[in-house]
Amino acid sequence: MPKERMIEKEVGSYISTLLRDYFGKGPSSVYVTANPPYITIQLRGFLAPTEKFLLRQKEIRRILETRDLLMKDLKEQIAGELSGIGEFSVGDMYTDWNLEEQTGLILAVLENGMDGTESGWPKPIDDAGFRETISRFSEKAQKIPEKVEAFWLNNRTLLVKRSGIFIHIEKELIEAGFDDELKLVKRPMERRMLMEINWRPVIGRSVQEVYMDWNILEDYGYIILILDPEEK
Repeated sequence: MPKERMIEKEVGSYISTLLRDYFGKGPSSVYVTANPPYITIQLRGFLAPTEKFLLRQKEIRRILETRDLLMKDLKEQIAGELSGIGEFSVGDMYTDWNLEEQTGLILAVLENGMDGTESGWPKPIDDAGFRETISRFSEKAQKIPEKVEAFWLNNRTLLVKRSGIFIHIEKELIEAGFDDELKLVKRPMERRMLMEINWRPVIGRSVQEVYMDWNILEDYGYIILILDPEEK
């Protein structure tokens, strides 16, 4: 087994155990992709019994707030374990959850990875067209980003980094301390808009899931698109 696959397997096993210890129930499956400077950890079948009850009561905000608090407490621990497993130095960590689908994603951004140069695009796919699609979406949601970068982490995981994205009213809300509330509003809206896009003419496949998070203070954010498997 190649070293990268061994690292991904060990990271997945660790995350599964950690979440089970903290949430009372671990995910049914964990998929890890290590492609420095990014590591994505996708979770499936992850919803604790108490969370299922709260979800039936439409208490989505309470679930998300609790998860965010727990993950903030766990970030340092996860970063330390990643350092031990693969000698990774984690700079930032981001999370997103799709409660209805019982899925989630943890994104670790490494300090000691590559320089972040955009990965090569599969030849049948128009990278300029993809960036234009992201820019048009962003304009509808808020404004055209100052910069759009895209990285193929594997054949089903496409990461987008948008910089210079917040409009004036959003910056005012952040300055006033309402960044958590801003995320709670932006996530479902932007996820819905991204899922409504017809991606097949752009990247040759449909998008199965969308995750996102932001660096509020530095004015940039990440979108992770999980694609359908390639048709044979």
